[in-house]
Amino acid sequence: MPRARARGTGSPLQIDVRLTLLDGQGQHFMGIGVYWLLAGIDRHRSIREAAREMELSYPKALRMLAKLEAGIGHPILVRHKGGSQRGGTELTSQGRDLLGRYADLLGRVRRFADGAFAAAFAAPLEGGGG
Repeated sequence: MPRARARGTGSPLQIDVRLTLLDGQGQHFMGIGVYWLLAGIDRHRSIREAAREMELSYPKALRMLAKLEAGIGHPILVRHKGGSQRGGTELTSQGRDLLGRYADLLGRVRRFADGAFAAAFAAPLEGGGG
């Protein structure tokens, strides 16, 4: 999603909003990288292919998924054994729900932040000069 710029001012300022989900102990378990990984798994039905698409090592992807499942408290993936012909990985219904809710929340937060940013920086900064 493109970053918002202050409109009508010619200002080079931009805003970049990040959304991180925390567990009950305040530990990070999901951000945009995990979202992209889950979306890739949903698309490819493969952790390995999703990781490759993100230029992420397979072990790193597995660690991210383990941290996510620990933070959520239940499985997000169903893994089917059997190689490339019969195997694969898919999101559980909770995994798809999480993916959709995160995307919806991120969209809402970004739209709000873009509007607030545009309002806050609609006028040029005072004082001019360096």
